[in-house]
Amino acid sequence: MTTRGEAFAGLSVALTTPFKDGQVDYALLSEQIEFQIAAGTTCLCPVGTTGESPTLSHEEHEQVISAVIQAAAGRIKVMPGTGSNSTTEALRLTRWAAKEGADAALVVAPYYNKPTQQGFYEHFKALAEAVDIPICVYNIPGRAAKNIEPETIIRMAELPGIALVKEATGNMDQASQVLNATDLTVLSGDDSLTLPLMSIGAQGVISVVGNIVPRDVIALIDAWNAGDLAAARQRHHKLFPLCRDMLGLSTNPIPIKAAMQMLGRDTGELRLPMTRLSEAEMADLRKTLTNYGLL
Repeated sequence: MTTRGEAFAGLSVALTTPFKDGQVDYALLSEQIEFQIAAGTTCLCPVGTTGESPTLSHEEHEQVISAVIQAAAGRIKVMPGTGSNSTTEALRLTRWAAKEGADAALVVAPYYNKPTQQGFYEHFKALAEAVDIPICVYNIPGRAAKNIEPETIIRMAELPGIALVKEATGNMDQASQVLNATDLTVLSGDDSLTLPLMSIGAQGVISVVGNIVPRDVIALIDAWNAGDLAAARQRHHKLFPLCRDMLGLSTNPIPIKAAMQMLGRDTGELRLPMTRLSEAEMADLRKTLTNYGLL
């Protein structure tokens, strides 16, 4: 079945935001973008959770969106995070992204204020009607404190501007319900669930581990799409310990930034309230990366 956001099928990478001495390091960000383009990644997703968007100023948020779009220069799709728990702020960011030339907008469920299901619907409706680029509904109850119920997403699918769902509920039944009732493109929001979700109709992943092993994630997706289930399983089981042992060390993006630092691709600098891994956790991370073959 054709899905309305299938141009974003494959690997999208939730980019980190590199910092140096407290400021956004745009030179290092550009290097990250080139790394992903060389790997064959489908889409870049800056200024999401992994990009520490809660600690960026409004001006920085806009500047990073613009910088990534300009550096991408049409060579790779860009779907920046433009969500907020304020519809007014989400509208401003989403309009900015559209004006700057983004290919889509990744919009997290409004967090902290826990809207009703009607509130979720009205929030995404306002965004979808304000811009001409596709909207990806990012459903992550673990961060937002409330689930966008499948019935609400199915209702949102009636809006032409809603095209994708980043599925991070961990609930396969919910994903099945959305896939069964809509033509939305579903992307996994959990690296360890990419293959299980693709087995029921998802078309890829918005990945954290893709920051360091994009080619391996692409290989998994390609194997599944080619009908080579044995190879897809092999790739899944190779990636699974990395996803579990690295991302399970601490809150995202703490472990991925530490890993990128070990690999010489990031300063490892975070903004409070995010703090670095402990020495014991760093040792565990080094062991995980070594076991995977990265160190």
